[in-house]
Amino acid sequence: MPRQSIAPRLAAPLAVFALALTACNGENATPHATQSATTQAKPSPSTTASGAALIPGDSVSGKVQEDDGVITYSVSAQKIDFGTEAQAKAVVQDPADAKGKVLAIARVRYTHAAGPTLTSSTDADDSTTVWADGQRGAILLGSPTSTPGCDDPYDIDSWKTGESHTICEFYLIPAAAKQAEVHWTPSDTTENPYVWTFPGPGA
Repeated sequence: MPRQSIAPRLAAPLAVFALALTACNGENATPHATQSATTQAKPSPSTTASGAALIPGDSVSGKVQEDDGVITYSVSAQKIDFGTEAQAKAVVQDPADAKGKVLAIARVRYTHAAGPTLTSSTDADDSTTVWADGQRGAILLGSPTSTPGCDDPYDIDSWKTGESHTICEFYLIPAAAKQAEVHWTPSDTTENPYVWTFPGPGA
């Protein structure tokens, strides 16, 4: 399946950021090279919290402990856009870290389904990660917040029931990956995460 090119839209905004590349191997991950992220990450869970495979656009429900209280969110991974290896090399401090990698931008929609109005920045996306061929990708910290179609979570200062926001995750994944996944885990469960499956950049 041919992948959607995002080079014209994202090359300029991303190139002006000095992004820190870290291996997202836990809640307190420390900086590593991209290769470390692919070789040290745990395998992707074979089942989801729901026990059923999810496809793009499917919605799940889960609770998140926010500063304002417990909020129930309806969460739906919409799509993953893939960039180019040239883009990936342009947004890391050491281009060697991006060899064989492409940008992956996951767009996830969060809907406030129940609970108090959120008056501070949200934690709903804290557990959202991007995987490729069973390995967790490398997250790009300091990613731009002005990317079209992406809401800046730090600008959400009054999130009421019924309102939705699309928050994007910026990762590097192998260019040859046949399958990509978005993982999300509610804060009220210790089970496997919900997993949405997408064709990878190498599909």
